[in-house]
Amino acid sequence: QVQLVESGGGLVQAGGSLRLSCAASGRTFSSYAMGWFRQAPGKEREFVAAISSSGGVRTYADSVKGRFTIYRVNAKNTAYLQMNSLKPEDTAVYYCAASTSIATLTTGGYWGQGTQVTVSS
Repeated sequence: QVQLVESGGGLVQAGGSLRLSCAASGRTFSSYAMGWFRQAPGKEREFVAAISSSGGVRTYADSVKGRFTIYRVNAKNTAYLQMNSLKPEDTAVYYCAASTSIATLTTGGYWGQGTQVTVSS
């Protein structure tokens, strides 16, 4: 069982930056792939970024490539999403997820409660 707690959301102007954190409970954090997803009002949840258990593989949605960076510090049981050059269309509730592989993040993983990110124009 893994419990995930996101933090770091807030209100920022377009062009600004935020760093989201996802703190995980348990002693097996380093064995889980981690991912970030987001859901805007009236839209379905969408993939943002994911990182393998070792950190050696990272993948991003086209809409955030070059602006967002996912990374993890296994010693701190924490995954991060550094978001730069934020746009109003990045406004959403951001969720982190953990699973045994990147491929199963959406179907077989654990989820946090979400953190709101609002980007003003």
